Amino acid sequence: MSMETGFAQVAQWLLWPVMALVGLSFLYALWSAGATGMEAVQRWRRPAWRALRVVPEDSLEELELRIVRQIEPVRLLSRLSPMLGLIATMIPLGPALQSVAAGQGQQALAVFSGAFSGVVLALAAASIGLVVYSVRRRWLLAELLEVRRERGVTA
Repeated sequence: MSMETGFAQVAQWLLWPVMALVGLSFLYALWSAGATGMEAVQRWRRPAWRALRVVPEDSLEELELRIVRQIEPVRLLSRLSPMLGLIATMIPLGPALQSVAAGQGQQALAVFSGAFSGVVLALAAASIGLVVYSVRRRWLLAELLEVRRERGVTA
């Protein structure tokens, strides 16, 4: 077996795990958007509401780390999903092009539609993740600023 054949085989083995990750990414994006929507409702109803739980013993550095931990999953979602979508598109592209070359256009069309579905879901997940990340980051940093002011820290 040549190296190219081995690479092609490994790539084919990756298709289903990558497609599963794309599906999970999309579901997580929907869940995080819903959670952010619920948080927006809570913030609207009670303007003093905070997502950042502050204990007097917490240092500002600990609070900053807590903020990063809270928003890191959606940041990763927005960055990794497009790559997963690209992988989900590229893996079936080789066999689909071979089908076209062999005159089996219908088979190639079926492969292409599945591949493009994966990239669309991945890009949608990334877009939702970016919006959620931006909104939640702004909220949490505003809360951190309030804590700094309460503690008399200006810098």
